[in-house]
Amino acid sequence: MRLSKEQLHDLIATKLNKAGLTEDHASGVADVLVHADARGVHSHGAMRVEYYAERIAKGGLNNNPNFKFEKTGPCTAIFDGDNGVGHVAAKLAMDEAIKMAKENGVAVVGVSRIGHSGALSYFVQQAANENLVGISVCQSDPMVVPFGGSEPYYGTNPIAFAAPGKDGEHITFDMATTVQAWGKILHARSKNESIPDTWAVDSNGEPTTDPFKVNALVPIAGPKGYGLMMMVDVLSGILLGLPFGNKVSSMYHDLTEYRNLGQLHIVINPEFFTGIKGFQEDIATTMKDLNNIKPAPGFDQVSYPGQRSAEREKKYEENGIEIVDHIYEYLTSDVVHNNAFDNKSPFAK
Repeated sequence: MRLSKEQLHDLIATKLNKAGLTEDHASGVADVLVHADARGVHSHGAMRVEYYAERIAKGGLNNNPNFKFEKTGPCTAIFDGDNGVGHVAAKLAMDEAIKMAKENGVAVVGVSRIGHSGALSYFVQQAANENLVGISVCQSDPMVVPFGGSEPYYGTNPIAFAAPGKDGEHITFDMATTVQAWGKILHARSKNESIPDTWAVDSNGEPTTDPFKVNALVPIAGPKGYGLMMMVDVLSGILLGLPFGNKVSSMYHDLTEYRNLGQLHIVINPEFFTGIKGFQEDIATTMKDLNNIKPAPGFDQVSYPGQRSAEREKKYEENGIEIVDHIYEYLTSDVVHNNAFDNKSPFAK
């Protein structure tokens, strides 16, 4: 099934509103999910709606949060999300970070006590769209074995970055600090597909190609990814006084409980450094230089980070966003949720 952005947005927002979110917050979540699907990151798009709907309906997200923004210095602040949907809290926190960076050159805003916030690329692109550099990191529940270990301790702990080029073209990347995000496992399950044996391990610590037998993910590049996920945990957990490491709440353990997750936005204003005009010109040159590098065998072109996603978004604008049939059937049904996630995951411990 293929849908326009507007059609998909309406279906998602309607379902989340029916689950209990206000119309504004349901629309805000839909913005982030449609962004992910439109860029081909289906692991963080519409396939997440039923999970959110179940958690909302069971009270594991605050449907009427009292958001609070407190500046702690000229360039620093805390945004308390009061355990509302993370997508909305993180977006509003980035709006505040953008204002601060425009005035002071840099901003660091901690987003405290939120639910899952989806694809971080959405938030860093908020900054890039304002001619600012955006960085965002966040926690996730422990599902990754540390390098040399046999038991999960950290989450996939993603890092996102965006830098503005010319004419609205940005360098953007959004990556888990694991070989693949947990959402990729869910996506493989939804399509009943196997996974590469480099993504995850089973209950015996052995590599597996069966997404239904995954017991833990593995860090990207071994000890390097392990170090990165620890850094993210420090910045989005310990720095904000929130649970950290294997103390971070499980996404699936008890959908009636708040998760108290953390996220950190960093925004840098190039105007306070090299100047925005020269910065954008050099970013544009970087993009061109990368595209002009001779490709290796098996590749048509060297793409800059975010290029393929942007090209995919243009194709989806023309042809519609591809949505898996069973997800479309759920979105168009009268069912709020099928009790499919509460304590139904190997990580629900």
